[in-house]
Amino acid sequence: MTAAELEAGVSPEPDVSELNIFSDNGSQSVVSQLLDHIHSHEKSSQRRGGFSERFLRWRRRYLPVGGDNRRDHGSLKHSGPLVSGAAYCISSCSMILMNKVVLSTYNFNAGISLMLYQNLISCLVVALLKFSGVVSVEKFNWKLIRVWLPVNVIFVGMLISGMYSLKYINVAMVTILKNATNIITAIGELYMFRKRQNNKVWAAMFMMIISAISGGITDLTFNAVGYTWQTANCVLTASYSLTLRRVMDKAKQSTKSGSLNEVSMVLLNNLLSLPFGITLIVLLGEWRYVISTDVTKDAMFWVVATASGFLGLAISFTSMWFLHQTGPTTYSLVGSLNKVPISLSGLVLFNVPLSLPNLFSILFGLFAGVVFARAKMS
Repeated sequence: MTAAELEAGVSPEPDVSELNIFSDNGSQSVVSQLLDHIHSHEKSSQRRGGFSERFLRWRRRYLPVGGDNRRDHGSLKHSGPLVSGAAYCISSCSMILMNKVVLSTYNFNAGISLMLYQNLISCLVVALLKFSGVVSVEKFNWKLIRVWLPVNVIFVGMLISGMYSLKYINVAMVTILKNATNIITAIGELYMFRKRQNNKVWAAMFMMIISAISGGITDLTFNAVGYTWQTANCVLTASYSLTLRRVMDKAKQSTKSGSLNEVSMVLLNNLLSLPFGITLIVLLGEWRYVISTDVTKDAMFWVVATASGFLGLAISFTSMWFLHQTGPTTYSLVGSLNKVPISLSGLVLFNVPLSLPNLFSILFGLFAGVVFARAKMS
């Protein structure tokens, strides 16, 4: 576009109706009126040009249009992963500490009932968001439920074992022992999906084993029941991820749309866990304890238990948000780094008896988790 064409595009020629306004004024010549009109038109063009120039400067600064950043919003593009990552870390740390408060501080001996209450809150919140149009949820059918049942049975076992391990073991040791999940998952991937790991990953897993063994030996609050529950939790957590990976495609084929988003999975898991939880509560007689214990009459207990339910749902959404903002590698690394504040805060908040060898084992285990994440990224 030439300069003349650009000027013509910005300042179009006046039409006949505009020229007619000069013929009504006999006291001034047509030439002087025309000059005045052109002068005022130039001023308005300058004002429009100044505004356009300021708008273009703002657009270049905050709305980059090149490459893949065409739809990103400047500073928001950089702050998105930071905000989502911080939200994920805060909700994850808070959930573990809140469960520890409910089970240990309040001495609540009904982990299945707590799981049931938390999952019920998640179902209600997701249903409310669905009816409000905030999220979309796939329509469930019996074929999908039958496919998903094995995953849900493992999911329920994973939650219950995690509850009871937190009751008997301090938070720092729970986070370190959870590293065993990575080892079991890697072995399962080797036999089920023929996926081989590099030498760095196996070296990091060997460091995790050393950390778990030394941590258990030097743990001043060692509890055999708690370690048994945590071992079961590691096996079930690894089984959950492996089974979910195998069932995922079949589950998508069982829906009408041929897809199954993360929100639908969260709702499906929590909904199916409700009848399992109720059955276990009745068979194990846990309902008698819930009715008779004094802790359920404490209003603050219900506030904390309800908060833990909301935090459980928050982890689901913030993890999906953070994974969408970054990627699996960054998500894995941040998950490993997230164990550091969880472990340290657990030691401080619950006054855990600690020895120097045990502290070294915990720090070594945290380091091994970071090395494992870095090795998976390479």
